[in-house]
Order: sequence, then structure tokens, then C-alpha cells
Amino acid sequence: MTRPLLLLLALLTTWTSTNALAVDNAAKTPKYSTDENILYRTSDDASINKSCRLDVYYPEHISEFPTIVWFHGGGLTAGKRGVPKQLRQQGVAVVAVSYRLSPSVKASDCLDDAAAAVAWTLKHIEQYGGSAEKIFVSGASAGGYITSMIGLDKKWLAGHHVDADTIAGLIPLSGHTITHFTVRKERGIDEKQPIVDDMAPLFHVRGDCPPLLLITGDRELELLGRYEENAYLWRMMKIAGHTQTTLYELDGSNHSQMVEPAMPLLLRFVKQHAQKLPAKK
Repeated sequence: MTRPLLLLLALLTTWTSTNALAVDNAAKTPKYSTDENILYRTSDDASINKSCRLDVYYPEHISEFPTIVWFHGGGLTAGKRGVPKQLRQQGVAVVAVSYRLSPSVKASDCLDDAAAAVAWTLKHIEQYGGSAEKIFVSGASAGGYITSMIGLDKKWLAGHHVDADTIAGLIPLSGHTITHFTVRKERGIDEKQPIVDDMAPLFHVRGDCPPLLLITGDRELELLGRYEENAYLWRMMKIAGHTQTTLYELDGSNHSQMVEPAMPLLLRFVKQHAQKLPAKK
């Protein structure tokens, strides 16, 4: 057989193998659908009916999948919901949430909306094929603060008849652990004046909360000591007896850059903890 013919056969074999692998991978990747603009709480208040909306991005034809409830950042004053691209096609559902924003409402109203969205997800995710036992809560920046607050301070979800400890895991990305600067602004306190009170995740440290994954950017590049805040929460959770708190610092990433490299850590955490949970009987 001539050399050109051998080369052609080798190329055809490589092409066939590569395309077979691509077809096989495509077959293993579930098709996704999105149910959009769902009202997750009702009220006579027009602002609730306008802002309290969510999208459910979910895999078809599989069941018992984990779900990540995702809260956007923006300082509790801005931002819009969306499914991060790094969480698409990953075998998990994502519930992307909008909530009311300051200064039109108080920061406490943002937290109440967030708790209502998590309660809605726990109640409805099985309709999409997901598991109510595999609900994880996450978000970046202000979304990270929301995640920690509603997961550590049980009153927010209790107000919607949910035990916060039914959440499978909490993954705040670069969130405040002291009282949020928007809360301080509401009180006329400078954003550089640290406060720890009942609107701070640190105030609600407890040893019996769901597994907690803390991720921040580089301590030298982050906002106003954000790494050190999270490091202190990590330490105090350990002291409180919480054995499932982990902290990562992403070297070289600032506050806005840290989200993308945090996603593989988030997904690994979700999949590891989802595997430990019993299947629905």
C-alpha cells in the first residue's frame, strides 16, 4: 500500500474515531429546556409581581438531578437574573432568581424574596424531574451574601415554612460575611465601617447548618477585605463545630474575575454532596 493511501486511511480513522466520540458525548448530554418568568410569590404589591420572577433551566429525560438556586450580584441595588454559562449543560438544573432591589425596598426585603424563591424551588422542582433533597443555593457578591444569610439565619426560610437545613449545600461566591454595605448605607454608616449584627452571616454561625463552600478572589485584589471576612467565617464555623466548611482563595482573580474559575469548584461540591444523598423512594 502506498504512503499517500496509508496517510489517507489514518486520517479517515482519526476522523471516524473523533466523530464517534463526539456523537457519544452528545448522546450523554441531556437536552435542556427553560421555563421562564415564573412568579414565585404573589401579592397586591405591584413591585413583588414585577420583580419576584425566576427561570428554571433543567435537563430533560433524567430524574433526581441536583438544582442550584442562583442569586445574581449587584450590591442589592442592581443586577438581573441569568443562568451562568459555566453552569449550562452540566447535568444540573439552575433556578435563576430576580428579587426586589434597594433603595426601592429594604435589604431585608431582598432576603425575604430570596427565601421565597428557595421555598418555591423546594416545592416545585420535582415537577421538572429534580430532587427536593438536592437543592443547593449559590450566588456571587450580593448573591453570595444572600446565600449565607438565608442558609445560616433560619428565620428567613422559616417565614416561608421551610427549614433552612433541608438545603443540601451553600456556595456563596465572594459574599459579605459582615453586615452588607447596603444595609449599613440604609443606616447612614460608611461602607468602610465594619459592623456585625443580625444582618451579618457571621452573627449566625452555627455548627448544624448545611455544608458550606466559601470562595473568594485573591485577598490583595478583592473588595474591602472580602477574603478576610470569609476566612473569619470559616474559622468561626470550625470553632462552632461545623465540620463541612471549606474555603478557597483564587489567586490572581479580583472580585469580578473570580466567578468563572469558581464554577468548577462549585460544580464539584454540588455533585459530591448530591451523590451522598439518598435517592427518592
